[in-house]
Amino acid sequence: MFEEELETHHLFITHNGPGDEEYLAFFQRLLEAPEFEWKDHGVPDMNQEEELEDQIRSAQVVVVLSGLYNRHRELVKKQVELALKLDKPIILIRPYGLEEVPPELDKLASGVVGWNRVCIVETILDVLGIE
Repeated sequence: MFEEELETHHLFITHNGPGDEEYLAFFQRLLEAPEFEWKDHGVPDMNQEEELEDQIRSAQVVVVLSGLYNRHRELVKKQVELALKLDKPIILIRPYGLEEVPPELDKLASGVVGWNRVCIVETILDVLGIE
């Protein structure tokens, strides 16, 4: 018979620019997730406020890589502020291999998760209200 087409989930994944190692590693985790269709609306070369706002507006969920927050605080802070302004749920990804997340981000998050791709997908679906 026909395979059921999977719904595409629209994400904005925080970034600091093309080629960031943590961003690329996270991107790869999601690519390896079976039966999870998604699109990242973040464009690493476009970091002006108006550009970021357009990117975040088209996403259902903002995924914040908290490891980037320590290295690129102002940019990630701007992305989080825009997510809040646009009333987008925020999922906070712990820094790779660590449990602690920045408390100022933790209090804003709808969910906090590590790097396990199954847990990441489950958290995204949970925040979206999808079982």
